[in-house]
Amino acid sequence: MKNYNSGTWQKRLGFKSFHPSRINRPWAIDDSRVLESLSRADRQLGRLDMFSEYVPNLDLFVHMHVIKEATESSRIEDTHTEIEEAILPEEEIQEERRDDWREVKNYIRGMNTAIERLKTLPFSNRLLCEAHATLMEGVRGEHKTPGEFRRSQNWIGGSNPGNARFVPPPAEDVSDLMGDLESFAHNEDLHLPPLFRVALMHYQFETIHPFLDGNGRIGRLMVPLYLVAQDILKAPVLYLSDYLERNREEYYERLTRVRERNVIGEWLVFFLDGLAETAANGVKTFNEILRFKSQWEKEIAAWKPQAQSGLILLEFLFGQVWVNAKMVASATGVSQPTAYKLIERFVQCGLLVEMTGAKRDRIFLFDAYLKLYRRED
Repeated sequence: MKNYNSGTWQKRLGFKSFHPSRINRPWAIDDSRVLESLSRADRQLGRLDMFSEYVPNLDLFVHMHVIKEATESSRIEDTHTEIEEAILPEEEIQEERRDDWREVKNYIRGMNTAIERLKTLPFSNRLLCEAHATLMEGVRGEHKTPGEFRRSQNWIGGSNPGNARFVPPPAEDVSDLMGDLESFAHNEDLHLPPLFRVALMHYQFETIHPFLDGNGRIGRLMVPLYLVAQDILKAPVLYLSDYLERNREEYYERLTRVRERNVIGEWLVFFLDGLAETAANGVKTFNEILRFKSQWEKEIAAWKPQAQSGLILLEFLFGQVWVNAKMVASATGVSQPTAYKLIERFVQCGLLVEMTGAKRDRIFLFDAYLKLYRRED
C-alpha cells in the first residue's frame, strides 16, 4: 500500500482524463489504521449477520431496508422520494413527483432482481449490467445505453469535460478496466479479506464510471450484492447510502485524494468505518423492530372484542405497510364495516395514519412502523 499509485492523467483535446491503475494484483495491507478498521467492520458485520438468523420473517424486514436504501441512494443523486411515497402505488403520487418515484421503484426492483439472480449467476459485470438495465428502464437516462458500458466519454460536474470536476478514463478503456475489477473480485490467489476487496472495488468502480448514467446507484448497490455473494451476509441487510449521504462531502474528497495523492489508506479507513457504523445501526434497527412487534402483539391481544382480527391485521401490516378497508376486510375475514372499525382503532392508537384526506377509498399507512426506518434530518 505504501507504493500504491492510483493511476495517470492523460491529456486529451481540451481536458485531462484519469486512467486508474489495475487492482487485480498482489496487495500488502501494511497500514495499522486499515487493519483496525477492517477488524471493526468484520466484527460488526458478523453481529448483523448472526442477528438476522434469529429475526422472524426476515424477508419482511429486508423489504423495508431495500426501500430505505432506494430512497437514500436516490437522494444522493438529488432525487427526492420519501419512504412513505416509495411504498404507495403510482396513482397516489403527485404528478410532479412521479419521475423521482419511478427511479426509486426501479432501484428497489433492480436490487431485488439482482439478489435473486445471485442464485444462478455469480457476482460479475453481467450482473451489474442487468441491474443497470433495470435501473434505467422508463426513467431519465433510459436512452443512455442502459445495461451496457458506455461507448463515449462522460464526466462528473460541469457542463463539459473541460470544466468538469473529474473526467473518468476514455470509453475504449472501460471494458478492460471492468474486466480487471471482476477478476480482482474472484482472484482466490490474492488471499485478501472480502471487506478489503469491496472497499477497493467501490473506489475503482466510481473512478471508472463505466455507465453513461446511474453509476453512483450501481456502485452503492454493488456493495450488498458482493457481500451476499461472498456469504458475508446471508441476506441484503446492509446498505451504505445513508452513511454516504450524511458524509457526502468527505466521501467525494476521499475519492479525489486517492486519485490526486495516492492515499488509498484514508479511503479504506473511511469506507470500512462506514461498513462498521452501518452494520451497528442495522443491529439497533432489528432490535427496535422486535421490541415494537412484541409490544403491540401484547397490547392488541388484550383488545375486546377485536383481539383476533387485530393481531391478524398487525401481522399483515408487516408485509403490506399501506392498506385500505377492502384489503383489511380480506386479510382479516371480517365485513367491510367491521374493517373500518378495526382501522379506526389502529388510527386511534397511532399505528395507522390516513394518507389521502379523501372520504372514500382512503389509504392508511403503517406509520408507527415506518418511523423505525425514516431518515432523521
